[in-house]
Amino acid sequence: MATFFLVRHGMCDAVGRSIAGRMSGVQLNAEGRRQADMLVQRFDGVRVEAIYTSPLERARETAAPLAQQRGLEPIVVNDIVELDFGEWTGARIDALESDPRWQLFNSARSTARIPAGETMREAQQRAVAFLQSVVERAPESWNIIVSHGDIIRAVVMHFLDMPLDSVHHLEVLPASISEVAVYADGWSVVRAVNVRGSIGG
Repeated sequence: MATFFLVRHGMCDAVGRSIAGRMSGVQLNAEGRRQADMLVQRFDGVRVEAIYTSPLERARETAAPLAQQRGLEPIVVNDIVELDFGEWTGARIDALESDPRWQLFNSARSTARIPAGETMREAQQRAVAFLQSVVERAPESWNIIVSHGDIIRAVVMHFLDMPLDSVHHLEVLPASISEVAVYADGWSVVRAVNVRGSIGG
């Protein structure tokens, strides 16, 4: 059994306001830096053998304190990067509310494509494929994946066999931890989702 702790990056100013997407220069704010520092305590007593992170700054900043404390070098993985939000990158969320394409995207996540971007299904496939590649290389490993809200939702929904159209039923807050155990024979189970406190014994 390979264990994955899926950590959403800490708070940044864009959360809940605008679509940061894959923009460069989006960094943690003061609250996000505090959340990143708290991960050291929250993972106290928990086995961690590898830390994988999205290439975006806010994810790498979230991974850094725990990686330093554990003496691990975070491994940057493009397959766990944020959704490609295409034309919507940088847009304010309230400005998109009247856009029928935005409405369709939020009601039909299983099929709707972001203008000049990707579908959530495509994002789910790349992220799940990465986790499965880790299982193949290290079937008994303990791993932290620092990524983004929609990517973590997509991964968890895959292992719960939930339709992507139900994405809004699953909350993944900044700096929350979702735990997934994946077995080599394909059987998988989500043991905890959106944990905000310590996960150690």
